[in-house]
Amino acid sequence: MDAVIKVWFQFCFFFLLLVNSVLTQAPLSSTVERTALFDLRASLGIRAVYWPRKSEPCTNWTGVECRNGSVTGINLFGLRRTRVGRLNPRFAIDSLVNCTQLVSFNSSGFSLPGSIPDWLGQNLSALQVLDLRSSSVSGPIPQSIGSLNQLNRLLLSDNSITGIIPDSLGQLSALSSLNLSRNMLTGSIPSSFSALSNLVILDLASNFLSGSIPPEFGSLSGLQYLNLSNNSLASSVPTQLANLSQLVDLDLGFNLLMGSLPIELGLLTRLKRLLIGNNDLGGVFPSNLIIQLRDIIFLDVSNNNLTGSLPDLSRFSNASGVTLNFSNNLFYGSLNSSILTFDLIDLSNNYLQGLDVHPGNSTFFSRNCFLRLPDQRSLNDCRTFYALIGLPFDGGPISPMQPPVSKKNNNLKYILAGVFGGLGVFIIIVLLLVFILKACNKRSVSQRSANVEPVQEEGNTKDQILSVDILSSITSFKYEQMLQVTSGFSDTNLIKRGHSGDIFSGRLEDGSAVVIKKIDMRSSRKDCYMTELELYSKGMHTRLVPLLGHCLEHETEKLMVYKYMPNRDLSNSLYRPTSLEDGGLQSLDWITRLKIATGAAEGLAYLHHECNPPLVHRDIQASSILLDDKFDVRLGSLSEVCAQGIDNNQNVIARLLRISSNSESTPSGSAPPVCAYDVYCFGKVLLELVTGKLGISNSEDSSTKEWIDLTLTFINNYDKEMVSKIVDQSLVLDDDLMDEVWAVAIVAKSCLNPKPAKRPQMAHILKALETPFRVIREEDFSSERLRNNSSRRSWSAALFGSWRQSFSGSTNSQSQTNKDGNSGPKQSGKDNSQGSGAHDRRFSSEIFPEPIDINDVERQDETR
Repeated sequence: MDAVIKVWFQFCFFFLLLVNSVLTQAPLSSTVERTALFDLRASLGIRAVYWPRKSEPCTNWTGVECRNGSVTGINLFGLRRTRVGRLNPRFAIDSLVNCTQLVSFNSSGFSLPGSIPDWLGQNLSALQVLDLRSSSVSGPIPQSIGSLNQLNRLLLSDNSITGIIPDSLGQLSALSSLNLSRNMLTGSIPSSFSALSNLVILDLASNFLSGSIPPEFGSLSGLQYLNLSNNSLASSVPTQLANLSQLVDLDLGFNLLMGSLPIELGLLTRLKRLLIGNNDLGGVFPSNLIIQLRDIIFLDVSNNNLTGSLPDLSRFSNASGVTLNFSNNLFYGSLNSSILTFDLIDLSNNYLQGLDVHPGNSTFFSRNCFLRLPDQRSLNDCRTFYALIGLPFDGGPISPMQPPVSKKNNNLKYILAGVFGGLGVFIIIVLLLVFILKACNKRSVSQRSANVEPVQEEGNTKDQILSVDILSSITSFKYEQMLQVTSGFSDTNLIKRGHSGDIFSGRLEDGSAVVIKKIDMRSSRKDCYMTELELYSKGMHTRLVPLLGHCLEHETEKLMVYKYMPNRDLSNSLYRPTSLEDGGLQSLDWITRLKIATGAAEGLAYLHHECNPPLVHRDIQASSILLDDKFDVRLGSLSEVCAQGIDNNQNVIARLLRISSNSESTPSGSAPPVCAYDVYCFGKVLLELVTGKLGISNSEDSSTKEWIDLTLTFINNYDKEMVSKIVDQSLVLDDDLMDEVWAVAIVAKSCLNPKPAKRPQMAHILKALETPFRVIREEDFSSERLRNNSSRRSWSAALFGSWRQSFSGSTNSQSQTNKDGNSGPKQSGKDNSQGSGAHDRRFSSEIFPEPIDINDVERQDETR
């Protein structure tokens, strides 16, 4: 009998599988839905290899799922667009309004620039999964999404979504996973989320949310993962979170949370990861919290104002897999020897004391009060602290006392005194300098009036004043030769019309391919060609486009003859037409792009650091970066080159402080003659190489500026994943190459600093591009461990924390190098900064000393 029942159940099981297969593979029966799919194919530009026109969508289209002859699922992940689709990607899914049985729509990683349409929540009532992660979505979340009462997963992370979180999302009673992280959302967290009784995962990290953590979150009894980190939440930690009995991961780090750490969090007995560092929490750390959190494997309470004795850690019978971070607080007292058994523990920058402490390889004790360990606080600092709290400083055990006053409040009066005192001295110095400058100006004016030189006649052109040596060092061609080479400067030989002259192709009598720039003296600056001749007279640098000769005999037309570059310029080579059936474009691989970036940096480093005086290119863009047959860089468009100086239109204070204007003018206008301008333009070129977006480097309009500002928000020196949202989708990148892209993006962001004085020197940029891994990778293993877990902002601060000192040293080395006549900057000495857990790291300042976020640096300085 049992055998019969078993056979019967097996028969039923296979019968159901067969029925499901038939239903799934049934052809699309709805003409309306078939038309909708083909419209979607056209509006998104899906390649024919994925969605072939003459095939059945339900059985042969990649990512399309059907049931009962209707479309139930569309997955765009991994699909690629045609050339036309890539040039104009849009959030164009309006045809899906007719797919009323759609259950799942997934465009993760598929670019859909634009806003989520409002009709999506009104017409697709059967939708259960909406996955738009990393899809370049912008604009607000429509209120209508709250009408999708069957929605189970709403995943909108890694986009540029703005506005507030709509209250209507609290109506999604079936929702189990809500991920809105890494966007640009503002406002407060809706209290209506307390109605999401089936919610298991809630991730709102890395936005601009403010206000408080809703106490109503305590009603989400099934919640297992809660991440609210990297926002601006400024409340206390609600005790109601202790009701989340299923919670496994809680991340509240990098906010503005205040008050004490609730002792009730000890009720979260299933908690494995608790991250609440980088806030403004104070009070005594609850000693029983460690005792109750039996399953904890990662605890981070660093960078707060927590005080009292360090909790007893002896309850960890097996601490080999546990990581604890108590650094940058106000803990005091003696230690228990059990801490030496932990996998990783950071106690740095507290006031712990003791005599017989022997740190291991995974323990960090710097900046404490241990008498026999290196890199500790001064004895005076330690004695003052312990005197303040009324305890002896002898390394012995202590009993709990009242917490000391916050170190921030103690030092406030000294900080204010230093600030106002320094400001007064600065004002006095500036006034003295202004007075001296006015006196010098009066003296120079009187001298000039007494020594007036005769004005040259109008007919004395600049080429007549040139020294014979400059002209004779470069080959001179006849005008008739140039007419023959360019077929009379015909349109068929015209390459492009540049702002300094028209560019023609040609071939000399010996067969050499050349490029001729024809400069019309009636419309161009009179000395534009002389600038190039003077530059080339100093020597043919390998990173400048080779000048083969000139023709200056014609009065109204001056000709410059250059070597032909087979791959033309970067704007033409970044994407090149292929023979694909859909007329696609072949993209330069990342290795070649990095080679181009490094070559261009070498050329600019030559102009900035090896020429005396330093020269400014003033026309760096993709079209001025020329490429030979091996994609080696040759800088062109040299007619704007000039010696570095200060703009005459700047005010007295700016001239005194040697600060150029913040405005970035176009080269054809009044580009500032300062190296920082070249660095800014080079940053746009790097951004073009990373994102693949054409035309960024040669445009100054408002839309381009807005695009750059938005793109820079995704470049973060403590989060590599954010960069993947802006990387050119045509690139095939493994982990190592992605690290290089991340590093180059960080360099680009520093170059685009709106303050010229904060931009790095080209010598530092060149070193960063030559060794990109040193920009992002840490040499301290322990710091790497902590960074991978939680201390990302601390890593950012530590990376550039010593910038001022290292930059000053690098500058001095550079000046000494130029003085000695050597090419390139000297190697600076080792960085003597010492690691302190996740918050300090050893980083070579000679590679890239420029800060990304000065606020991070200041926050880091406050904790020291």
